[in-house]
Order: sequence, then structure tokens, then C-alpha cells
Amino acid sequence: MVKEITYAPKFSKQFKKLDKTYSTRVKKLIEKIIENPHIGKPMMYERKETREVYLPPFRLSYAYDESIEHLYFLDIYPKDEQ
Repeated sequence: MVKEITYAPKFSKQFKKLDKTYSTRVKKLIEKIIENPHIGKPMMYERKETREVYLPPFRLSYAYDESIEHLYFLDIYPKDEQ
């Protein structure tokens, strides 16, 4: 269970740029991630401790620290910038 949630400045900035339809979809996805932080695909290499969820045409990047039950939303970016 998630006790604390943090939104990175980059995440907040990108979220504000989204139009209403995408922002609504992202909010629903955030709710799902809060319910189950392990739904995202685990990343590898330099982004090892993070997870991503695909929401066409964007990817939502986040990290979950199980030891302190803290969820960090890191970034929203177009898939082609991966």
C-alpha cells in the first residue's frame, strides 16, 4: 500500500501541457498505479529502479520504493523520445 506520493517537477510540467482528454486518461492511470504499483514494466540498465506504463502515444515513468512505501512519478514523454 502506498503511503506517500511525490510528483517530480518534470512530471508536473509535462502534465500541465497535456490537453483535457489525455490528462483525464493519465489521472485514471495514476489511480491504477496507486492501487497496484507493480503494474508497470520494469526498466533496465541506467533506469533500473523505475517502471513505465504505456498510454498511447505517451509513456509514464515512475518509481516505487517498497521499503518506505513511497511512489515517485518521474516523467511523461512521447514514446518516440525513448
